[in-house]
Amino acid sequence: MPDEVICGKHDEGSLDRCDVVVVDPERVRAVRARLVTAAETERMAAVFKVLADPSRCRLVAAIIEAGELCVCDLAATVDMSESNVSHHLRVLRSHGLVRARRDGKMVFYSPDDAHIRVLLDITREHVLHGPEGTGGGGAA
Repeated sequence: MPDEVICGKHDEGSLDRCDVVVVDPERVRAVRARLVTAAETERMAAVFKVLADPSRCRLVAAIIEAGELCVCDLAATVDMSESNVSHHLRVLRSHGLVRARRDGKMVFYSPDDAHIRVLLDITREHVLHGPEGTGGGGAA
């Protein structure tokens, strides 16, 4: 009788599935009890979709670094037109990633809350870490 094959033991391509189907009902129940809801995952995915645009990601990073920037300074910082920056800021604001404050004729943008900095910091750390610390980002 051949040796039992352990999930992913012999073939790199088999890492995405188990060779033997064995369900641990207690573990499944415990994880399901703590799992994010479908509605929460929809909202989480929406945030990642907004930040998936490199221009918006860079804008948020600039706002985080400055704490607050007016549209003119923000456009100059990221080397984009003010109209393009304004377009992206509307998207970011509508998803609760930045907030706007008007002061006379100027509009200043800041992160909506501290979570935004944490989200970008952790993502940047992950990207810079890469496989084995190479900074390569890893395979998708």
